[in-house]
Amino acid sequence: MEAVPPECVEALREAEKRLVNSYAPYSGVHVAAAVVDEEGRIHVGVNVENASLGLTICAERAAIAAMVAAGGRRPRCVAIVSDAPQPLPPCGACRQVIAEFAGPDTPIASRSAATGETRLWTLGELLPHAFTPRHISGSGGGEEAGLSRPRPPGGRGG
Repeated sequence: MEAVPPECVEALREAEKRLVNSYAPYSGVHVAAAVVDEEGRIHVGVNVENASLGLTICAERAAIAAMVAAGGRRPRCVAIVSDAPQPLPPCGACRQVIAEFAGPDTPIASRSAATGETRLWTLGELLPHAFTPRHISGSGGGEEAGLSRPRPPGGRGG
């Protein structure tokens, strides 16, 4: 296995600290994730299950949402920690949400808190043919499609 990039190591540590905050009364699988943004800031999320299972929020999506809420737009690393006996890759929905903001070379590191085993993938390995903003007709196909910030009142700036 390749060496885990240093920024992913720190993100794994931060995620592991938050694992105890996960809310998983139905599956019993506790997950925390941390995203390192383009400025090196770390944004953390945990899974929050719901009795209506479809409304469950995965840790990876919670971390991406925290990044966006803080003004970040480009993950440099996604780190996942769970109490499962093996490192878990992100689910399909999480892969797609990560692909909205990250490129195919973005490292995704996952660790089992139970065993200490760590796996490393790239987003491109996990989602080789991602549907991204450049696929949407009329978006201009630009790399920044869907990643812009809203215009302030008055329509100026950006």
